[in-house]
Amino acid sequence: MTYDNALSYANTWLDIIKQERFPDEAQAKWIINESKHNFAEHFNRGWLEYRKSVTEAGDWASVEWSGNGSVFTDVLGRKYIDWLGGYGMMDLGWVHPEVVEAVIAQAKRSPMPSQELIDPLRGVLAKLMAEITPGDLKYSWFAASGTEAIEAAIKIAKLYTGKSAFIVAVKGFHGKTMGSLSMMGKADYRERMGALYGGQVYHVPFGDAEAVERQLDICEKVGIGVAAVIFEPIQGEAGAIVPPDDFWSRIRTATKKHGVLLIADEVQTGLGRTGKLWGVNHWDVVPDIIATAKSLGGGVMPISAVTTTEEIFQPMMYPNPFMHTTTTGGGALACSAAIAAIRVTLRDRLWEGAAAKGSYLIEKVSDLAEEFPQIYEKVTGKGLLIGQHFRSPALGYKVAAELFKRGVLVAGTLTSSQTIRIEPPLIITQAEIDEGLNRLRDAVGAVAKTL
Repeated sequence: MTYDNALSYANTWLDIIKQERFPDEAQAKWIINESKHNFAEHFNRGWLEYRKSVTEAGDWASVEWSGNGSVFTDVLGRKYIDWLGGYGMMDLGWVHPEVVEAVIAQAKRSPMPSQELIDPLRGVLAKLMAEITPGDLKYSWFAASGTEAIEAAIKIAKLYTGKSAFIVAVKGFHGKTMGSLSMMGKADYRERMGALYGGQVYHVPFGDAEAVERQLDICEKVGIGVAAVIFEPIQGEAGAIVPPDDFWSRIRTATKKHGVLLIADEVQTGLGRTGKLWGVNHWDVVPDIIATAKSLGGGVMPISAVTTTEEIFQPMMYPNPFMHTTTTGGGALACSAAIAAIRVTLRDRLWEGAAAKGSYLIEKVSDLAEEFPQIYEKVTGKGLLIGQHFRSPALGYKVAAELFKRGVLVAGTLTSSQTIRIEPPLIITQAEIDEGLNRLRDAVGAVAKTL
């Protein structure tokens, strides 16, 4: 085989990637058609058919081209206010200049580590994670995605405790690789996979501290060794569900009583999203392990981290420091992005802005919900992790679709089908919030007229 077609096609797209000018209309429409064809024929036809960017964009699907701050532009020049934030990845907005600058500088010198020499940025990021996480968490391990972070947390908990059972939440979301999927609290993603994690996994209602305490008591009485309890501080994919104020303190007390580790899944809530640097900071609780990802890469590079104490991390170091490794995880480009993202987050105290902006948004959307009770059930959340809970999944989709037509991007949640999230970049401006609210009111009004 000569592979001439593949070579020519790669050349065409590399030219597009490198061009600085905005596509003219003919080129833009070619990009749209080519993208739709490639997704349908080579990536995931069902994914393509589900997207509002196809179903609600008119004659020409919305295909990403560029972004800046909390606004992005498609190849036809249509602008959208980003109220989705890459599902929590874009805390610093699109192409934050300081993060991009750090990555470019590192890419010119050494994009990936040798895996044999000491790569300094991995150590720098590990030290920074020790500095900014609660309590005496000290050692970190890095990968690319949140689900990998949860997989590592599961393994660390098992290695340290010698036990294999886990307690997790109904509607909890922790990723989709086999171990993390075992911890998920919704049947849709689990049933067709058959047998998952070999140990016992017990699901309890999120926010029900008594249920956790009772399950821990039962497991101890019947001789089932529980390695860890895993919860999100605030459930993200369940619709920005905030637990009762005593929940985290009670499960921290209960896990210590039974010698069980407490793992906080901060993949979505970490680094300022909920109005505190860490979600657990709302309740002044120090978990044994924190998993984070999404915004850690500043919206520029994929990176995740698992951070724990020196004692708990011991089995990852001795007698075999290669118990859990990844060739590309924690590479220099990803670490440079994370270092820059942490600096921006700390310097600008972005969690404080998230708290203020979130309070304002929740109040305004709650007012709208009261005005349209035939459409809304409730509004939940903290900071800029907000759930709009609608009377039905169909109503939620209609509101999201009407918003998209008005140039505001939102999306649903994976374990609560009637919930549409509001999760914008933490750097979103007040003007963009108010304009988004105006368009939300118009969208809800349009849906109300159809009832």
